[in-house]
Amino acid sequence: MTILVTGSSGHLGEALVRTLQARGREVAGLDLAAGPFTTHVGSIADGPFVKRCMAGIETVFHAATLHKPHVGTHMRQDFVDTNITGTLNLLEEAVAAGVKSFIYTSTTSVFGDALVPPEAAPAAWITENVRPVPKNIYGVTKAAAEDLCQLFHRNQRLATMVLRTSRFFPEEDDDKDVRSGFADENIKLNEFLYRRVDIEDIVSAHLLAAEKAPALGFRRYIISATTPFTPDDLADLRTDAPRAVQRRVPEYAAEFARRGWKMLPSIDRVYVNERARTELGWQPEYDFRYLIGRLARGEDTRSPLARLIGTKGYHARSFTEGPYPVE
Repeated sequence: MTILVTGSSGHLGEALVRTLQARGREVAGLDLAAGPFTTHVGSIADGPFVKRCMAGIETVFHAATLHKPHVGTHMRQDFVDTNITGTLNLLEEAVAAGVKSFIYTSTTSVFGDALVPPEAAPAAWITENVRPVPKNIYGVTKAAAEDLCQLFHRNQRLATMVLRTSRFFPEEDDDKDVRSGFADENIKLNEFLYRRVDIEDIVSAHLLAAEKAPALGFRRYIISATTPFTPDDLADLRTDAPRAVQRRVPEYAAEFARRGWKMLPSIDRVYVNERARTELGWQPEYDFRYLIGRLARGEDTRSPLARLIGTKGYHARSFTEGPYPVE
């Protein structure tokens, strides 16, 4: 086998395996949970298990992780074991196996408190130059794993890249006020303006990263839908987001009105994907303007891949309020 995908029973892992298999590639899937796209069931925190899985592998897509939804249900040590120790095990064995590309799926959550500007300030323009200020164990462990990737590139010359993905999960929002104030599709479409990306576009970014990592060396990229905004919009976004959206995508108003949807009154940050588009040649298709066009034509706003994967959830049990406990 030439490609290893960790987290292959999850949203992104499954999307990667499906896409790679459709292209005729030989893929091994590793996950703690069994699934139709998982060939190796076990924990990445288990070093000998990881060593066995890495035999014959040339490319690693490391998507396995404990996520934000697990913060309220798992111990902090669980996050360290999976997100840090698990990543270290994979990096060690990737070097030993002579892996050519190691792509680590991180998250824009590593930015933490840097995402929220002071009360009277404009919205934050988030590029890779913004210094992360993690605010929970999820962000801390993901940031630490990013640094491990950088270390292995520096000292072991492993071709590694970090892709900080924004929101892409299809589950309902974890904010009670947002859930009660907006239709779910309305929420997610609004987020494509500043902090959401379709899983099909995430997959294409990962494939490009694996192709270009040996030549480019270590890089960190924000992987989010292309925003219609510029820095000139940041003040309006914080105080009157509908005005900024109307200026950049005026056709949205009629489609929202037709459905009784609402625009957010304020947007506090904008993720910028320019570096990934420039350096990787990434061309994400699903952005706010494109999706408004799909709405106007009566089409589903989700990509075929997103529809195929559907909703998985993050826990084996349900909760009395919301998709998961919020810490």
